[in-house]
Amino acid sequence: MATDGNVDLTFYPAFCFKASPTHFTWVKMGAADVHRLRRSNEFFGQNIFFYNNHPIRFVSLVGLVVARTEITRRTILTLDDSSGATIDIIVLQQTQPKPKPYSNPSTKHTDQPAEDQADPDQDPEPEAEATPWSNFSVTSKTTLNTNPNPQQTHITATDKEPINIIPLQPGTTIRVKGTLSLFRQKMQINLERFTLVPDTNAEMAFLDERLRFLIEVLSVPWVLSDAEIRGYRVDAEMGDVRALEERRRVERRGVKRREREERDARVIAKRYEREEREREKEGVFCREDGVRVMKRFGWEKSGS
Repeated sequence: MATDGNVDLTFYPAFCFKASPTHFTWVKMGAADVHRLRRSNEFFGQNIFFYNNHPIRFVSLVGLVVARTEITRRTILTLDDSSGATIDIIVLQQTQPKPKPYSNPSTKHTDQPAEDQADPDQDPEPEAEATPWSNFSVTSKTTLNTNPNPQQTHITATDKEPINIIPLQPGTTIRVKGTLSLFRQKMQINLERFTLVPDTNAEMAFLDERLRFLIEVLSVPWVLSDAEIRGYRVDAEMGDVRALEERRRVERRGVKRREREERDARVIAKRYEREEREREKEGVFCREDGVRVMKRFGWEKSGS
């Protein structure tokens, strides 16, 4: 276990993350709090960030889109949630294959949003019922804004599923869910799904939940007892043992399958050789019978 000498925090091993209240959930945060996240040397390169010693991978924010920038292979949405900072929401663009010469590539593309999955936190939210994730009405006013490149298909960061971000124009209040990444020492969010916020009441409800989670969970250091750590370590070791046994079992099945195939191949080869010998014997008998018949009827001299 690593410790932070400045504030005396303990960073637990990854096998303890199953007990974390933040690791496997969409953490409601403000943009300013996202920028306060930091990395631990123990988990460098794994896109796991920490608020105090809470491991965080997935975040959820509500704010106003104040800018939209189209660049190569991605769209950048700047979100302002009134927390004292803005944050960039990165939406990947699906790369289109280059058309072959003299071909007529179809411009038809899937413009439907990605299907939502169950939220890890399982919080009942009125705005989710009013507006499905990554969905919008064709009669909504936000659809009057046109995409600078309407033929460009955007995709989610993890599943690479198509997602329609045409309604995400400056001036639109949205709730986003995404994964964290660091670009040039600056935090950013990779979009996984979104929903339009229908009214101010829904926005205030989210802010209330965000503040409550910050006070009750994030601001309190995550603590595990020695007995709990030992229990999770045993579970992890047992999981490793089961994985090793399964791998060995798969290898044994592969060896047995190869041995069976080799044995069947030898049996087939022996049967083929036996049948060849029988055919040669039958050929000799047939030739001898033919000679006897020709001699009997006096056809041997004329036939020659």
